[in-house]
Amino acid sequence: MRGIEPHRTPAVPGQPTANRSLGVAVVDPIPIFREGLASMVHRTPGLHWAGQAASHHAAMQLCEQVRPDVVILDSALDPHCHLTKLLNSGDPAVVLVTLVRDVNRTQQYLATAIAAGAHAIVPRAVDPRRLAEAVRRAHTDRRYIDPALAALTARPKRQPSPRAAPAEEHLTQPKGAMPLSRREYQVLQLVAEGLENSAIAKLLFLSVETVRTHVKSILRKLSARDRTHAVTIAFRSGILVPHADDAHNPVPADRAVVRGTT
Repeated sequence: MRGIEPHRTPAVPGQPTANRSLGVAVVDPIPIFREGLASMVHRTPGLHWAGQAASHHAAMQLCEQVRPDVVILDSALDPHCHLTKLLNSGDPAVVLVTLVRDVNRTQQYLATAIAAGAHAIVPRAVDPRRLAEAVRRAHTDRRYIDPALAALTARPKRQPSPRAAPAEEHLTQPKGAMPLSRREYQVLQLVAEGLENSAIAKLLFLSVETVRTHVKSILRKLSARDRTHAVTIAFRSGILVPHADDAHNPVPADRAVVRGTT
């Protein structure tokens, strides 16, 4: 990954960031949008580029290996905020800035994102200078809501009780939590992309037997018959997200390509 800074600048809680350089990473499915954010970061004093990712498993690898100070995340890649939860739990020090698309511009989504660990909520069409300021404010104060979205966070709706949720949703989100571990989530993402166990093992630097163990655990947790069934359940329940682009053309779950054996 180009432009990666291998080490995080030591943070001092409560101290201003004016004299520090913050490593900023971007998670977005659109290449030209990632390049635009990279350009913004490069020309903004006090920020430096820490890398980019276009998928969930790549985002988790980026955060594990690079440990950026700030991650800017597109809401279309995380409509149920599972990735936000996993990134926050994996590194509580990282600042998560969610860029909210119009389709996610609801009181419920914003409340879910904040509960999952998002530190800043900003419209995806925000001016670059305002985004840079949001990054700094979020890192300093650990909370920033863009004025254009403030009204939606004033009185968030109560989340429905897990007991009242449909059976399949209850299966995939017991007590509102992601049922899979960070590594299982990465493995499932790669299974959905059609990779076999050996290829997954190489990408994640694991043994094939370890990957096989993760796949078996995924099948058990999702009550799936096989890999294809697991991917279908994951897409239908929102654990996996169809390819997000600016046209918002979702890919049906039953068209996911799955190869390999358990």
